[in-house]
Amino acid sequence: MSENGNDENNNEVGGAEAMARVKELVEDIDFTMLTTHDDDDNLVSRPMSTRLMDEEGNIWFFTSDETKKVDEVRADRAVGLSYVDAKGMRFVSIAGTAQVLHDRARMEELYSPSLDIWFEDGLDTPDIALLRVTPREIEFWEPAHGKLVMAAGMLKALVTRDQPDDTMRHGRVSR
Repeated sequence: MSENGNDENNNEVGGAEAMARVKELVEDIDFTMLTTHDDDDNLVSRPMSTRLMDEEGNIWFFTSDETKKVDEVRADRAVGLSYVDAKGMRFVSIAGTAQVLHDRARMEELYSPSLDIWFEDGLDTPDIALLRVTPREIEFWEPAHGKLVMAAGMLKALVTRDQPDDTMRHGRVSR
């Protein structure tokens, strides 16, 4: 049964189709909130810019070894990523594990001059590192037929007091 009470939801996707769409969404939305556990086991989040979602589904970020997030990842590798495109009504939620790496070849592949604002000496910045998140559970939501059709369906549901038609496409991947 779908979330809106229908027995059948033609807007559910999974497997390779869902992974391909997640890759497009993650790379298009770019900024995510990375959530870790702090020393008091609180959930804390901060914005991160996605560099790449590779063919294995790993998501790559640049970071500094001298940050709390790196300390938190080393203490507890479980992390969450939340991508939100509010205007486009597109959302991605990822639960996974993170690892800090110092792979110079991968850094050279992923680095761009736009990162110079954070890494003064570019790839020669002493504490530069990569953060790789390996997803375990992934979900996404987006308009099934575009934003205008979704808005019209929601407006119709308001007027008729019916539940809206399946206006959102949902995908889920467990790895």
